[in-house]
Amino acid sequence: MRRSSMTLFSDPMCQYSHRVRIVLAEKGVTVDIEDIDPKSVTEEILEANPYGTLPTLVDRDLALYESNVVMEYLDERFPHPPLLPVYPVARAESRLWIYRIERDWCVLIDQIKASPDGKKADAARKEFRESLVTIAGIFEEMPYFMSEEFTLVDCCLAPMLWRLPELGISLPNNRHVKPLHEYMERLFERPSFQESLTDLEREIRE
Repeated sequence: MRRSSMTLFSDPMCQYSHRVRIVLAEKGVTVDIEDIDPKSVTEEILEANPYGTLPTLVDRDLALYESNVVMEYLDERFPHPPLLPVYPVARAESRLWIYRIERDWCVLIDQIKASPDGKKADAARKEFRESLVTIAGIFEEMPYFMSEEFTLVDCCLAPMLWRLPELGISLPNNRHVKPLHEYMERLFERPSFQESLTDLEREIRE
């Protein structure tokens, strides 16, 4: 599979596709974004990605899938602004945070979406909400997640936090959680985030 311009095959409601769209917008990359129904993946995508998953990125002869692989490729291919720290220790820590987000939080989101009205979903909502409330204080120290600069970790968190209403989760509005609310506002007001939103994603908070 070859395309003359970079193309992202993206699920317009998926947090993983959203991550990649934020990175592309942050870098100012010229890219064709094709919204794809994940239940109707085309032969063209299957040719590029044997798993037929979204997002899938095609850059000339190169086809990439799995959102973290795609994000890191884009960060190296378009180095400005950098979205991972320069130093190896800090880079490793960022990768570990992303791994923990996926192991601890993405799993809960999957449980909520699998059966929104079930007991498992209710337990997952409670656990996710409590976990967010617990970490709220870290945003008093730095404007972004454990960092002075916007990074790939924030690119992973922003789509999740944007989807809280869709997941049936509301955060308390008190002094302890205020830093988290302010962090969310910083994320959502970034031009790259606004540019990354699909029409369907905008409806989540309209």
